[in-house]
Amino acid sequence: MNETKKRGNANLPALILLAVLLMFWQAAAMGIDAAYILPSPTQILVRLWELRGPLFTAHLPATMSVVAIGLSISIVLGLGLAVLMDISEIAEKALYPLIIASQTIPTTALAPLFVLWFGYGIWSKVLVTVLITFFPITITVFDGFKSVKTEMAELLFTFGASKRQIFFKLKIPAVLPCFFSAIKMAVPMSIIGAAIGEWLGAQSGLGYFSRRMMTQLDGAGVFAPILLLSVVAMFFTELVAILEKRLIHWRND
Repeated sequence: MNETKKRGNANLPALILLAVLLMFWQAAAMGIDAAYILPSPTQILVRLWELRGPLFTAHLPATMSVVAIGLSISIVLGLGLAVLMDISEIAEKALYPLIIASQTIPTTALAPLFVLWFGYGIWSKVLVTVLITFFPITITVFDGFKSVKTEMAELLFTFGASKRQIFFKLKIPAVLPCFFSAIKMAVPMSIIGAAIGEWLGAQSGLGYFSRRMMTQLDGAGVFAPILLLSVVAMFFTELVAILEKRLIHWRND
């Protein structure tokens, strides 16, 4: 009960700021009085309710499928690259520049190529999601490995611990906070990646639906799936934060 109350008090400033911004948005939209340019928050909520059928039964599941597959691949790929660069200096020197370079290419330039190569199916969107999300996981976890104090590793080594034991008993627990920080970044980025892929080429999904509403000059219809994406991203990020607190209990002591 006290924990819930504490979290509520911590979120109070953010809720107040959000309410103020929404009031300004509502006032600005009423002043412009052109819903196709700037719909008000109330108009977006009404439109979201009107479109709840196709959004929740068809397009949201399509987007979540892309997010689930893309994020899963990114976690495996990111962790694999981070571990490989940690155990091999040659791999670090070879892979690190390429990983950085992969983020210098605009995603909007690659997404149409993915559609050209893989068509309008799910895999073109999954590749966009992986391209965006594997980077923070790889770099954050790798930096976590590097932050482990060498003195502690040397101490365990003098006590007879093997490299395998040092890795699992010292490095893995030490890097867990970095891993969860990376996941909390990757979750909203995976949703953004899926939406970008759907916006540029898809037959279903919230990004596709938003683009379709734009062609109809339906401003509130454009914002409705975006609002839904934001709520979903916040929900899953909060789930990751709760899981982090349960698994890394020593961090909260």
